[in-house]
Amino acid sequence: MSEITSLKPRLIWEQFDAITKVPRPSKKEGKIIEYLVAFAREHHIEYQKDAIGNVVMRKPATAGYENRPAVILQAHMDMVCEKNSDVEFDFENDPIRTRIDGEWVKAEGTTLGADCGIGMAAGLAVLLDEEAVHGPLEVLFTVDEETGLTGAFELGEDMLHGKYLINLDSEDEGELFIGCAGGIDTVATFHYTMEAAPKNYSFFRVDVSDLMGGHSGDDIDKGRVNSNKTVARLLWDGLHAYDLRLSYFSGGNLRNAIPREAYAVFGIPTKFVDEFKKRYEMFAADLKNEFHFREPNFKMTLNEMPQVDEVLDDKTQRALINAIVGVPNGVVAMSFAVPGLVETSTNLASVKFEEGNRIVVTSSQRSSVESAKTYVMQMVESVFTLAGADVVHSDGYPGWTPNPESRLLEITAESYRRLFNTEPKVRAIHAGLECGLFLEKYPDLEMVSFGPTLRGVHSPDERLEIATVPKFWDLLLDTLKNL
Repeated sequence: MSEITSLKPRLIWEQFDAITKVPRPSKKEGKIIEYLVAFAREHHIEYQKDAIGNVVMRKPATAGYENRPAVILQAHMDMVCEKNSDVEFDFENDPIRTRIDGEWVKAEGTTLGADCGIGMAAGLAVLLDEEAVHGPLEVLFTVDEETGLTGAFELGEDMLHGKYLINLDSEDEGELFIGCAGGIDTVATFHYTMEAAPKNYSFFRVDVSDLMGGHSGDDIDKGRVNSNKTVARLLWDGLHAYDLRLSYFSGGNLRNAIPREAYAVFGIPTKFVDEFKKRYEMFAADLKNEFHFREPNFKMTLNEMPQVDEVLDDKTQRALINAIVGVPNGVVAMSFAVPGLVETSTNLASVKFEEGNRIVVTSSQRSSVESAKTYVMQMVESVFTLAGADVVHSDGYPGWTPNPESRLLEITAESYRRLFNTEPKVRAIHAGLECGLFLEKYPDLEMVSFGPTLRGVHSPDERLEIATVPKFWDLLLDTLKNL
């Protein structure tokens, strides 16, 4: 056990500690599924597993509560696997290395997996807690939430019977979520050829790093700088000023994370090298000044490279650079229905050279308004189509329309007021949750989402605020008792 098991309430922290030791990358959840099944068998808990790998466990009602409506607790079992570039870590085999850092729990150089590991831990803790008071209980753990919502899309028949669903995948203590954005991915593929590098060119590698990154839903309104867009700005300038030739570009990783790092290898005519270096210094200084207040750790470095043998064909490099510079990124519109809520956004998530002479650019669009989601998707597609790329879209997922008259919301808010003598915030979230898909399959469900405070999710800066976990736990138990 790690030091976090000494924290209170001990039951939930012990479950979270155990979960951090089980590898659970998205689409590779086999080990955590085995763990959950073994947990259910060890504790003689009824369970069911569907074809896609979702697991639901069932606990009978507390004596005297048998006639209460059944309640579903829900969390996803996969985690975002991001690490700092200087950290050696195998997400498929290594346990997360947790530590207490002041008022927070963090991981050593990687994502913590509290999204949604702490939600899983709460569900398991309720199943173990003999003093918890509740009606019939179902605890659902879904697969592959982070990269496709696959578990929610393919939830097996007859897995759920509850009237109320409490989603444990929120990240702001004191806030009750009753709605979320829908989303869709747009993937553009450029086909290129390589040609001999021109003579009398000198080559460089530019790196952008140490950006804050974060969740492309929760953090998109915070002005976080996109590493792919930043590298492309330098390439665009060099293309027009010096006939730059691009050899390689790589940036970002996950579709739902704001990219923190990117780099490119390119050449400049040797006769312009001294002039280019001076121009680069001014360019980097301008960006440092531009990003000063929102990205204080922003780093951009330029290093000379040995001679490169090949570069992209000129047509493709121009199309790629122009498209990355031109495609919209960030907040597109704020909501007029819910003040302060991002309505529509888009995130240029990754640029990757792949086998078969393909450059794949992945982006994701979100909106709480279905027509606006379609429109921002069309904006992104149009830019890449004009650049000559092949464009495809994912199936997308629906939003969750708020129901402010929900009995579940009423009881949860009452519990919060009684426990903490303050009013909870009731709001919608721009990030995607599985709730919209559950509602499609079970249209009579009433749902609410809450959790402890998490920051820096989907990045190695992910951290869980210790003081909010007891409040999360107390609210969950009190809500279950009073439904």
